[in-house]
Amino acid sequence: MTARLLRGRTLSFRSRPQARDDHASYVYEEDGAVLVENGRISASGAYGDVMARAPAGIEIIDHRPFLLMAGFIDPHIHFPQMQVTASYAANLLEWLNTYTFVEEQRFADAAHSARFASLFFDELLRHGTTTAAAYCSVHKGSADAYFAEASRRNLLMVGGKVMMDRNAPPALTDTPQSSYDDTKAVIADWHGKARNHVAITPRFAITSTPEQLEAAGTLAREHPDLLIQTHLSENDAEIAYTLELYPEALDYTDVYARHGLLTDRMLLGHAIHLSDREMAAIAEAGSVAVHCPTSNLFLGSGLFDLKRIRQHGIRTAIATDIGGGSSYSLLRTLDEAYKIQQLRGHRVPPIESYWQATLGNAEALGLSDRIGTLEPGTDADIIALDAGATPAMRIRMETVGTLEEELFLLQTLGDDRSVRQVYVAGEAVQD
Repeated sequence: MTARLLRGRTLSFRSRPQARDDHASYVYEEDGAVLVENGRISASGAYGDVMARAPAGIEIIDHRPFLLMAGFIDPHIHFPQMQVTASYAANLLEWLNTYTFVEEQRFADAAHSARFASLFFDELLRHGTTTAAAYCSVHKGSADAYFAEASRRNLLMVGGKVMMDRNAPPALTDTPQSSYDDTKAVIADWHGKARNHVAITPRFAITSTPEQLEAAGTLAREHPDLLIQTHLSENDAEIAYTLELYPEALDYTDVYARHGLLTDRMLLGHAIHLSDREMAAIAEAGSVAVHCPTSNLFLGSGLFDLKRIRQHGIRTAIATDIGGGSSYSLLRTLDEAYKIQQLRGHRVPPIESYWQATLGNAEALGLSDRIGTLEPGTDADIIALDAGATPAMRIRMETVGTLEEELFLLQTLGDDRSVRQVYVAGEAVQD
């Protein structure tokens, strides 16, 4: 049996904080510990209490004064877009056609896909992200490379082969039948193997014919436990073009609903420009609106209205959206999300931000029984955060007196340098 005890200041969430002072929504221990046995958390809480339950002679790793939390979760990211990040473009559609579709064609090559799978997970882990929901390219081999590397590292990852049969270069398109067949093969090869989860992945309505969305809907009916991921209402020009392609639809959201895709397993990337009717439909279906703040700012797409989304009862998540997004760091992502809501006149407490990046995102993926907390029985994907990682942070930390102030400092000034250690299924993966 592999066992170790991690000591540090621990923070874990029970539910979404309803206010800054909602202390019942989380558990914080100034001198806490997490007991890890065979890749899972068997106990967490005050150091003395956890130590009393630990086997004699157990290895103790002392991370004080760092903060121990569940690893960050990124529910919307593009695996083939590492070399697209920081590409200069005026808007979403120009960025896709000029850079993204060109780059993704390279993932037809198995060696290229394998190389970037390794680089991709290196970068996620360096930033403290232990689970992500990723879009692979249209090529089945890109999904194979993604899941093979995730398996090798024992990572809990979600991913899917993109379905895309129009409005893209010929080398980057499939057909309704081939996209169905390839996705079925990816499911058979990888879903439930190691810690892998396959997602049904029609890129978005513009790049799928009605026949392909129908194939995606068939997959969803055949595999109701699988997540579905796509894009929705990111950009005004995108919305207008979608309605030209689907004139029978009430609106953009209705395109997905008509093909049986709008379910409680659906992750809707961006979801910025939504009517009240769309919000009501999304809320009724239980689908998730995934906020991608650095991408929305970088591409000038718009400002996510979190307050209105919540008022309609829509579930939410927050993500980097690399390569439209400009940082792999969930800390940087939380910072930009905070600023967007400030512009919207909506103040988001730091404690709520960290809930969203951990337990909230785990709930959005339907995986909160496995990841997102330090609860006993969950997988031991854990990070150690240092709020004094840089000279500027150390200066500010001299006046920090509360957990809220520390969390806000981390999200405002922190980045990969603040991630001092990462554990995947209880095993340390970086120093």
